Amino acid sequence: MTTSIPPEADLGALPALPRDGEGRVFKAPWEAQAFAMTLSLHARGVFSWREWADALAAELAAAAARGEPDDGTRYYEHWLAALEKLAAGKQLVTGQELERRADEWDAAARATPHGKPIELPR
Repeated sequence: MTTSIPPEADLGALPALPRDGEGRVFKAPWEAQAFAMTLSLHARGVFSWREWADALAAELAAAAARGEPDDGTRYYEHWLAALEKLAAGKQLVTGQELERRADEWDAAARATPHGKPIELPR
């Protein structure tokens, strides 16, 4: 899946996106969705590209401070954590709403047979 980066985006401000010879790569649909949500919120003016880059860099630095390996395997987990914190900081969603949705996701994932798409309640 390829998603356009905004022309005003300073990619040098972001840590390296996982990629292969053909461009960005996503190991799972949720990674591409988190990426697309970030671009969509930026395009709507919710946050600047600098704010986003700073939020992601802070999340990656926190992971490094916890001693997590910097091998790229958890990159989009950090991406999502940065997006959640930025959205909460911008009051797009409350911490309670995020926690509720995470619980719904966990319950749906546990109830979904392997290989089937996870469906969340609306």
